[in-house]
Amino acid sequence: MRNKKIKKLVIGTNNKGKLREIRDLLPKNIKIQSASDFKLKSPIENGKTFEANSLIKSKYFSKKTNLICLADDSGLEIDILNKKPGIYSSRWGGRDSDFNKAIKKVYSELNKKDKFWKNKKIKARFICVLSISYLNKKIACVKGKIEGKISNEPRGKNGFGYDPIFVPLNMNKTFGEMKASQKFKLDHRYKAFVKIKKFF
Repeated sequence: MRNKKIKKLVIGTNNKGKLREIRDLLPKNIKIQSASDFKLKSPIENGKTFEANSLIKSKYFSKKTNLICLADDSGLEIDILNKKPGIYSSRWGGRDSDFNKAIKKVYSELNKKDKFWKNKKIKARFICVLSISYLNKKIACVKGKIEGKISNEPRGKNGFGYDPIFVPLNMNKTFGEMKASQKFKLDHRYKAFVKIKKFF
């Protein structure tokens, strides 16, 4: 497996934003299918880490499709909130993963923790773990992260998820204000992909 380059795979996600970003990272000659092409729902993610949940997804979708699967588990860690939402990032948006709700919950939790938080630098990071599995066998599992802070209010309509409230280190714009081409080379997903791209 290690000597052969992967030419065909399924991307193990039903999140359209993630699917778009992962598809853009992969070489154009790879035949890509998504979980929704097979009408597959996502498995229950009961792991305690990003790594565990990424592997749950890549193994599950690989077994269901009989294809090599690349899956992602990612989320936002906010230091003052004891690294929450963390692995529960999408679940903070409720059953429908509504990120407007999730962002409101972040601000609500920050207000509970410290009502003067807007005058402080609220450290946070995005983490992404990409895994490749074939059936029950893990081929690779890598992590990428980007440090930053939480903005005082949501800004920008680009990206998805928590992008409108995350400002990368040494930058003034949120991910939500950046063009995809600017965010592309900065973010946690790209950093993880650099570690895994030798397989493609």
